[in-house]
Amino acid sequence: MIGFAFRNLASRPMRTLLSVLGLAVAIGGMVGLFSIAGGLDSIVRRTFEQIPGLLVQQAGAPIPLFSSLPAHWADDLKELPGVRTVDSQAYFRVNQLDGEVIINPPRLGVGIDIEPNLRLERGAYRENLIDGRFLDLTDIAKNRCLISQEVSDQLAKGVGERFTLNGAEFEIVGIYSTGSILLDVNILMSLETCRAVGRISPDTVACFYVESNGTLTDDELKQSIEDVLAGRSLSEGGNSGGTGLGNLYRALGQTLSGQSQGSEGSETDSERSPVEIRTADDWGTRVREFSQDLNLFLMIMTAIGVSIATLSIVNTMMMSVSERTTEFGVLRANGWSQTNIVQLMTIESGLIGLLGGALGASCGWIGTLIVNSVWPDRLQLHAGLGLLVSSVVFSVVLGLIGGLFPAWSAAKLSPMQSIRRGGA
Repeated sequence: MIGFAFRNLASRPMRTLLSVLGLAVAIGGMVGLFSIAGGLDSIVRRTFEQIPGLLVQQAGAPIPLFSSLPAHWADDLKELPGVRTVDSQAYFRVNQLDGEVIINPPRLGVGIDIEPNLRLERGAYRENLIDGRFLDLTDIAKNRCLISQEVSDQLAKGVGERFTLNGAEFEIVGIYSTGSILLDVNILMSLETCRAVGRISPDTVACFYVESNGTLTDDELKQSIEDVLAGRSLSEGGNSGGTGLGNLYRALGQTLSGQSQGSEGSETDSERSPVEIRTADDWGTRVREFSQDLNLFLMIMTAIGVSIATLSIVNTMMMSVSERTTEFGVLRANGWSQTNIVQLMTIESGLIGLLGGALGASCGWIGTLIVNSVWPDRLQLHAGLGLLVSSVVFSVVLGLIGGLFPAWSAAKLSPMQSIRRGGA
């Protein structure tokens, strides 16, 4: 019967092709849309597999760039049981590279405390070095830096060459490539250099990267850090409580959560934790929550194209029924049952779904590869095997559903009615 169904579809090539293409466009669009959420999840997973430690940053700051903490807190964190090392870090926005204004993709200057950083068991930048060397103690307070392959390509410069960053001249000592657009935007330098170029107070840092020695779980170490910093003020050591942007983001967060400073029933400064401590799992959870909302939006957008494709299948199959009424009557007269007619029609519509799904999934997957290659530093789409297979299955189901009503219409006529209607 499958061969019979194939021959029937092939006998109407243009109509079949249009139905297949209509469904392929819908499925290809679905793959492309959902690859956005897949890419986001892939980026976060790839990133935090390389930096499994705990990030301690200012409460309310969305990312470390908008965080500001007293630098001397690092001394207290180093003394905690379960801590291997504490890397103090500072961040600033790179506005110019070699005189060119940088807007998108963004670039960040990242200052690391080189001595403790070298003691990290897992160093994402050090492990992914592809040319030159990593920063060492001789680079402290010197205008030397580590750049990503993307930045190297953008500048058309390599190890040993110089460029200007926000007006300051830097020497490239090494080039890295982590494969994550969250990490490959960073230009690494010593903490002291970062403060000088970014005009950051020597008493402050953006965050602390804490690596465990394995004696405590991440949750236990997180609780220890929260306990030792509980009730502290961000103004310690001359810290003003954060950058202007950091305070703006915190204020927005409080507004969205229904809180306001000084409002009745709100937490006092002594009760409110001055920091947020995020593990790799915490970041993953946040992204998954965002992805759920994103997926809902993508499903709504996909439903529009899918509805059009389904109607196209129904239209194709209904026209096929109207043209083949006599054929169905002859088949019924020769012993075919109503079930056989329904099976034939659903197989034909299922084949349209299979062909359209396979073509659409293939085009969608190829499209993600093209987008990733054209804009490697801006987009990272990911269409995994699960998404591609489920897209094809979904397409087949749509084809079967689209063929049910036409199949029922064809089967309900008696042999004589079909022959007479076809003759008329």
